[in-house]
Amino acid sequence: MNSSTCLLMALICWITGNSVTYTQAAKQKYVTCGSLIKLLNTDHRVRLHSHDVKYGTGSGQQSVTGTEVQEDVNSHWAVKAATGKNCPRGQPIKCGSEIRLEHMATNKNLHSHHFASPLSGNQEISCYGDNGEGDTGDHWTVICSGDYWIRDDSVMLKHVDTEQYLATSGKTFGRPINGQMEIIGLRSSTGAVHWQSVEGVYLHASDAAEKHFHEAHTEL
Repeated sequence: MNSSTCLLMALICWITGNSVTYTQAAKQKYVTCGSLIKLLNTDHRVRLHSHDVKYGTGSGQQSVTGTEVQEDVNSHWAVKAATGKNCPRGQPIKCGSEIRLEHMATNKNLHSHHFASPLSGNQEISCYGDNGEGDTGDHWTVICSGDYWIRDDSVMLKHVDTEQYLATSGKTFGRPINGQMEIIGLRSSTGAVHWQSVEGVYLHASDAAEKHFHEAHTEL
């Protein structure tokens, strides 16, 4: 087990408060509550990324970028329920659900608001909050086909407060985040707004919960 995998396991144990057994992500069909994932923009082939570097303009909050590097622990995001909502660990995420994405390296949530992005002048995307707690600007609606978020499918993430779609502009930064791509909020759903859940650790529901889910799903 390499150092990246060890760190990933430590983060998962921290999220769940329990010991977990590492399994191949492909064994879990759905994106589930409490899972730790990377999100790939399928239009520009970059992974959603953040780091302890603040924007020099706009909100001055922690920057969010896209990186072409696959093996980077700063691209891990924990899937959580919206503030005040309950989302049992391992429960598949329904299409149309409101979620939060917590950046695991800094414990801030993926966030947006009415500030201009630094390169393209679209809506800024940042990370905000302390220890995983922020405000309603951290809420995103999962837009997907079918009933549940399937991890191999392309989805869109729509910001609840401003109705902008999480996207990439295609523009890249210089120093200190040279070569990383600008992540933006976009009004139109016809841009680079498509995301796929790729590498990560996907939590499974308990046997009882899994049985209930499949029974409920077949009744729809």
